Amino acid sequence: MKLFLSTIFLLLLHTAYAQQDQTGKKYDFVVAKDGSGNFKTIQEAINAVPDMRRNETVIFIKKGIYKEKLVLAESKSLVHFIGESKDSTILTYDDFASKKNAFGEEIGTSGSSSFYIYGKDFTAENITFENSSGPVGQAVAVLVAGDRAKFKNCRFLGFQDTLYTYGYESRQYYENCYIEGTVDFIFGASTAVFSNCTIFCKKGGYVTAASTPGNKKFGYVFFQCSITGDAPANSYYLGRPWRPFAKTAFIDCQLGAMIRPEGWHNWSKPDAERTTVYAEYNNNGPGASNSKRVAWSHQLTKDEAALYTLENILGDWKIK
Repeated sequence: MKLFLSTIFLLLLHTAYAQQDQTGKKYDFVVAKDGSGNFKTIQEAINAVPDMRRNETVIFIKKGIYKEKLVLAESKSLVHFIGESKDSTILTYDDFASKKNAFGEEIGTSGSSSFYIYGKDFTAENITFENSSGPVGQAVAVLVAGDRAKFKNCRFLGFQDTLYTYGYESRQYYENCYIEGTVDFIFGASTAVFSNCTIFCKKGGYVTAASTPGNKKFGYVFFQCSITGDAPANSYYLGRPWRPFAKTAFIDCQLGAMIRPEGWHNWSKPDAERTTVYAEYNNNGPGASNSKRVAWSHQLTKDEAALYTLENILGDWKIK
């Protein structure tokens, strides 16, 4: 009898939380600034996800600007954010690296992030992630440490160090996303695939700064992406090595005129030229000419490019 009553209580509790949109799709939690959902803030919804839950928790976030410094703890797995619209559901904060904490210390690049993602199997759709502090040095919009993080139809807005792919053992997948910035605005140690994304270059700088561990076969791989922006011609490098074994590849991409003819920079680390793997295949556009590329970068053959598959890059993680 007690077990029966407990089961009924849990079903009623879930029903009280669960809501659905106009299409009938059900969500576990709804976040709305106007009070029409279960929570008014995103962090409240994150905190309500049971620790170590084995099933997915779907959180619908209604349109609005949510100024919060967010943390998805490692104990919060299988969390799925769905925004009402990528242009109107905006998660933002304005910390930056040189900002002081309560002890008068600079918070640093990692401390500047607007959103920390440590939980595994995080998914986000139709959301803007922003660091709104402006061109004030390193200012991270999202720091992703958890494994198997997936973003679809999302925007990442910032200047220097916009997207921090932090986790050494993290695999990440970005599809139909928009990522903008200036210096090293996609950077870190993770293995990450960018598919059909728009990479928007502002002012001048470097698109990527990978710090791929030496034991990883792949770092960043861009498939059918558009490297565009309002930066002047010949003002951007495709990448520079934050760590010696940086790995970055652009395959079937459109490269704008802001990409410099030499393509890649060694970050004043001549030894890194022997250990980095900077590769391109079948790119087009004014920035794709390879006749003046640095000698230590690599133009893939058809057979070499064929090895860049999701299965080879992401291993046993099957993208759905």
